[in-house]
Amino acid sequence: MLPLSVLDLSFVNAGAAPAQALQDSLALARHVDGLGYTRYWLAEHHALPSVASPAPEIMIGQIAAATRRLRVGSGGIMLPNHAPLMVAERFKMLEALFPGRIDLGLGRAPGTDGITAQALRRREAPRGGDDFLERLQELMLWETGGFPEGHPFASVAVMPAGAPLPPIFLLGSSDYSAHLSAQIGTGFAFAQHFAAFDAADAMLAYRRLFRPSRWRERPHAILAVAAICAPTDAEAERLALSSQLATLRRERGEYVPLPSLAEAEAYPYSEAERARIARGRARLHIGSPETLAAALAGLAEATLADEIMVFSAIHDQEARRRSYALIAQGCGLAASRAQDDGSDGFGGA
Repeated sequence: MLPLSVLDLSFVNAGAAPAQALQDSLALARHVDGLGYTRYWLAEHHALPSVASPAPEIMIGQIAAATRRLRVGSGGIMLPNHAPLMVAERFKMLEALFPGRIDLGLGRAPGTDGITAQALRRREAPRGGDDFLERLQELMLWETGGFPEGHPFASVAVMPAGAPLPPIFLLGSSDYSAHLSAQIGTGFAFAQHFAAFDAADAMLAYRRLFRPSRWRERPHAILAVAAICAPTDAEAERLALSSQLATLRRERGEYVPLPSLAEAEAYPYSEAERARIARGRARLHIGSPETLAAALAGLAEATLADEIMVFSAIHDQEARRRSYALIAQGCGLAASRAQDDGSDGFGGA
């Protein structure tokens, strides 16, 4: 049975307050906790009217406290925005509070525009250029205690002592993070939902080049996909109109709340816009439970993914929760978890 997980960007819905998106995330996490999903990851974005959560570590704590079985993590922490010591402290603290349930996904991008990125880092000493590798190495040294004798950080204690850093995953949409995570022996997650790079090339390279390390003995590759499910293919295609219009707007630099289905149906698409949506159709997986189960199984086979992480941008929250329930049902998760906890396979709201 293919393990399934959830990626949640806490999208703001048109007509709703941004704070409601955070409550929707909590409700969705409680829902999928009863459906057999493996992980629930939160993303980091800043100064975007379309995304409500700039602080995944806060949401991780809230969601871990509100759920029982899920691993909860970052998809991801944008490391260039943070002092590595602060990341180590926060995620050790989460691991101490929720042992064995926390993941640390790390990204290279700022998750925002250049001016906001500058504001996020204005009190840090400038490092210059792409300093992701430097920050990643420092983060790992905080865990291993590997600073050389005489280094100013060698005497700094990372608290809480005794709590390990959670499992590390490098996030990527090209082969850069695939090669790096393989070289240093961490997990890897590929963002197929927006990548132009071929997912199979990146995922297979990661597995082929992986070197066991203190972080992980065996490779673990997660494929993140955009998927929308409904009882029928036609209904799923209709639900996807909101996501397709939102993607079209983002590609034009318009980071506005997720449009309602009525707005998406009424939108006057030009021929060029329809062609653009059609070109991106391969990155959005739409259909009934049977259709999506076959599509996800095919993706897993082609990429040798260890699990699929599903991202669903659906305006109506009841339809969104039902989409995750139907995907679980189609992939055989709902029935197995229903036997465990006596639920009907659709969980609570």
